[in-house]
Amino acid sequence: MTLHITHNGPIATVTLDRPDVHNAFDAAMIAEIRAAFDALASDEHVRVIVLTGSGESFCAGGDMRWMQNAVGLTFEENIADAGALADMFEAIWTCPKVVLGRINGAAIGGGAGLAACCDLAIAADTARFGFGEVKIGLAPAVIAQYVVPKIGVSQARALFVSGERFSAERAFEIGLIHGVVPPEELDATVLEIAQRCLTSAPDAITTIKRVVDVVWESERLATQRFVVEMLARVRTGNEAREGIAAFKARRRPPWA
Repeated sequence: MTLHITHNGPIATVTLDRPDVHNAFDAAMIAEIRAAFDALASDEHVRVIVLTGSGESFCAGGDMRWMQNAVGLTFEENIADAGALADMFEAIWTCPKVVLGRINGAAIGGGAGLAACCDLAIAADTARFGFGEVKIGLAPAVIAQYVVPKIGVSQARALFVSGERFSAERAFEIGLIHGVVPPEELDATVLEIAQRCLTSAPDAITTIKRVVDVVWESERLATQRFVVEMLARVRTGNEAREGIAAFKARRRPPWA
């Protein structure tokens, strides 16, 4: 198992549990996260889901070995692989329960995308964020449909093309997360917010989340196929091959 789930009354906590690779996700974790959220979504005893990571990091995005394997897949195989990734994010985004992000450390690439999928996200002030896909010849394609509505076109373009790392304070300023606290206060703050959400009517929460989705859904549905195909395309491109190889060899890619 690449994650574990605990329950505290109506609060369920999903913990990404690959600390040796900073909780980066591979095909197995992607499938397990989707299955976990599907199950919790239909669990009538669960009203709040806390998403967090074990160890020092929240989630470092895609596992490099998984991404390197994707480079060798055909375009059609990459469509299926990227589609599974998109389904995982969608399971979190469309979950009818409150999804509360406990961002305990670095949230990079797809990890920042996970934070964007949370209804509320609180980060330790030591956490760092970034969309570094461009540095290895990839693109934050699938997560864009969740990140752009959160932070806006201007910030998304700037952060996507620069690939820069940024602080929890900046993540809060641009709307990616909703609060920043010292690490020693993270658990208490997340629990307080979770308990506050329990005072909200559960059916109303489901309705509210659906209302927000409907407001922008027509545009989003039109982009879903595009972003999956875009990720499949860049994965099989020369820049991705060279960028991932350079990253693993700890050398600069040719464009740097």
